[in-house]
Order: sequence, then structure tokens, then C-alpha cells
Amino acid sequence: FMRRSSGYRTYFDKEYKLMNGFSSQGSFRRPFDPFFSSYGECDWVEGNSWQYSFFVPHDVQGLINLYGCSEEFASVLDTLFSMPVGMSGHDVPIDITGLIGQYAHGNEPSHHVAYLYNYAGQPHKAQQRLHEIMSTLYTDQPDGLCGNEDVGQMSAWYVFSAMGLYPVCPGKPYYALGRPLFDKVVLHLENGKTLVIEAENNHRKNKYVSSVFFNGKPLTDMQLSHFNLMQGGTLKFLMKAGDE
Repeated sequence: FMRRSSGYRTYFDKEYKLMNGFSSQGSFRRPFDPFFSSYGECDWVEGNSWQYSFFVPHDVQGLINLYGCSEEFASVLDTLFSMPVGMSGHDVPIDITGLIGQYAHGNEPSHHVAYLYNYAGQPHKAQQRLHEIMSTLYTDQPDGLCGNEDVGQMSAWYVFSAMGLYPVCPGKPYYALGRPLFDKVVLHLENGKTLVIEAENNHRKNKYVSSVFFNGKPLTDMQLSHFNLMQGGTLKFLMKAGDE
């Protein structure tokens, strides 16, 4: 299973530095349009190459290695969020919504992507994008979700992210840390223990994290293990302002 899970590398088109369809003749699709998506014959389901190229939550470091280094990987993430929102194709799936550049928050394959900046050593960019997503793509109105709820995932993303943590790969017992919205959250865990999440100096303008502590000890890698979370205690974020 681990060997099969690395099959994504087969589809990495080095010329474009994106995932691409791979034919039975052993060659990549040419011409290649990374913006194309269709309900008809297509290499992608409800998305395009830009939206699926980062869907490797189980092996983020392996994905980074395909780009050569963390800086190059972060640069491609920057491009994803900053490029035009347009799609190509005569019947673009209606599921591709909630766009920031080619990032599509309205469909689940994109939901972990902002947190990938943590793995590239640039967590401040994750915090900026998470703040943008939570403040612009969610409202308290009847149409307050930017995509299909899909059994609660759109809301679950918000609940996790608003608390300041997210399971990038649910099969791994770690949570990536982001930018909490609430000053204080109290979680009553099923084992009877309590986890308190606090954000000091929290404000809409203070969207960046200067440091994080768990039970008084600093966390340097912007993640928290599920084991430690279940022990209860206090997860404390110190917030700060910063340049956009």
C-alpha cells in the first residue's frame, strides 16, 4: 500500500511542474492545459490540474521533493493563489467554486492546501491565506458556504481552522497549526480531560502567529500530535500584526 501510494510521482510533469494525465503509451498529455476541466472525457473529476496537483496529503515532503526544494514549492503555492480564476472547457463542473486564484475552497481536494505552507517553512503565508478564506468565503447567511457542504466537510474545515488546527492527513495523528479566530476555545475531550486553546493579542489585524506553546513549552514545527492533544492542557497562540 505504501508503494502504491507513491504512484502520484508518475503523474508529475516536470516540464509544467504540475500533475498531468499519463497515457497507456507512456507519455504525458500534449497539448496540456492545466486550467481544463470537464464533465466529459477528462483526467480530472470536479477540478483541474492546478487544484489536484497538491493533493498528496499523505506524503507532503515527497511532493516537495518533486519541486526540488521548499522555496520552489512555496513559490508554486503562491502562483496557485494569485493567478486568474478562469477555467477552460465548455462544460466546467459547477463544483469548482470559492476561488482564490486557482485555489478552489468550494471543493474538498483543496482544503488542506493553505496548510502546506507550514511544511515549506513559511507558516506566515498559511496564516494569511487561512484568515482570508475564513473571512471572505464564509458568512452567517443562508448561502454562507462557498460550495457543497458534502456531509459537513465545508463546516468541519471552518470549525477546525477557526480553532487554529487542522488534520491535513486524517490517517496521521498530527494537526497542522494555523491562525485561530477565537480568543478562547474549550474542548471537553471524550476521555474526560479538557483542552483549552487561547489566542493572546488576538485581533483581525493580528492575523499572524509569533509563537505557540503547549502546556508552557514552545512548539517549533507548527504541529500538535493527537496524543498530546488528548492529554489535555493549554494550547496558546501569541498573535501579531504583519505585512500583507
